[in-house]
Amino acid sequence: MAKSLKAQGHKLAKIEEQIKVLNGGDFESGDLPTFGQKIAEIGHAPLKPSKLEVFQINLGYMCNQTCAHCHVDAGPDRKEIMTRETMQQCVDVIAQHDFPTVDLTGGAPEMNPDFRWFVEQLTAAGAKEIIVRCNLTIILANKKYHDLPEFFKKHKIRVVSSLPYYEASKTDRQRGDGVFGKSIQALQMLNEIGYGKEGTGLILDLVYNPAGAFLPGNQASLEQDFKKSLMANFEIVFNNLLAITNLPISRFLDYLIRSENYQEYMEKLVDAYNPGAVENVMCRNTISIDWEGYMYDCDFNQMLLLKTDEKVGQHISEFDLDKINSRTIKIGQHCYGCTAGAGSSCQGVVA
Repeated sequence: MAKSLKAQGHKLAKIEEQIKVLNGGDFESGDLPTFGQKIAEIGHAPLKPSKLEVFQINLGYMCNQTCAHCHVDAGPDRKEIMTRETMQQCVDVIAQHDFPTVDLTGGAPEMNPDFRWFVEQLTAAGAKEIIVRCNLTIILANKKYHDLPEFFKKHKIRVVSSLPYYEASKTDRQRGDGVFGKSIQALQMLNEIGYGKEGTGLILDLVYNPAGAFLPGNQASLEQDFKKSLMANFEIVFNNLLAITNLPISRFLDYLIRSENYQEYMEKLVDAYNPGAVENVMCRNTISIDWEGYMYDCDFNQMLLLKTDEKVGQHISEFDLDKINSRTIKIGQHCYGCTAGAGSSCQGVVA
């Protein structure tokens, strides 16, 4: 218990330090305009929701990988796992409302021992579209996961998987040695049962994150390159590529500071600010639930422990759709990552 409390205290101290950095800290980026000032110029301050469409649930921070860019700071050593009781509270809310999408994420959400039960309950509750953020290698990590493709197919899960690049060197540098090969094998398993293939209705999307301190390229062009290379070299097909900007939080923020790229990256995000992207940032149509059932405006705010306002309610047990749809969204300098260039969200570009 003492060890657990010590680890928790260390994580809280780290988050507090990251928030200090984002607010300026010892960097010149503290002189940059605040995100609130920028959105006020176009009449979006305070930032308000549009309509809740995506109910995103983090099933825990445990993962079989330790990726360099992971904003969740996930890994095999993380013990935070959502309980069945909290899952049931989420199911009860979803059963009462008509959300278009339920988005299951982690860590590796499949590592939660109640993952399959939860998916079955969500299906029974009438969830229209269920997304699972699958890292692909989990399918091969252990025999108990080998049938995940069939389970996904049975429940018509939309599989969204990270693949930093269509070549081994860049992917392994970002996600670990041997990850690319295992990812390719998992993609082939998904293709074999119909995922990514026209007419099957089984959606397989890939996610691209830049490997360094730069913004992603054009999503449509990247998708063409990925499809051409994966087909030519591995006969792999998929539906969509989602290009996501790395936000300056968690491991990626640690990398930026360690590599002395933080100042330059923040300036790059601010310079690339696109007011047109503000309209569709994901916090306006999404609510994020952490492994304990606490609510956040987005999963990036979740990693900074920026819960929804107390007046709205901060736990899934207090869920009130009218309050959620009328809340004021909490913002910070990290939000520039969602409005840089074509904008970015868990669903890809937004502008």
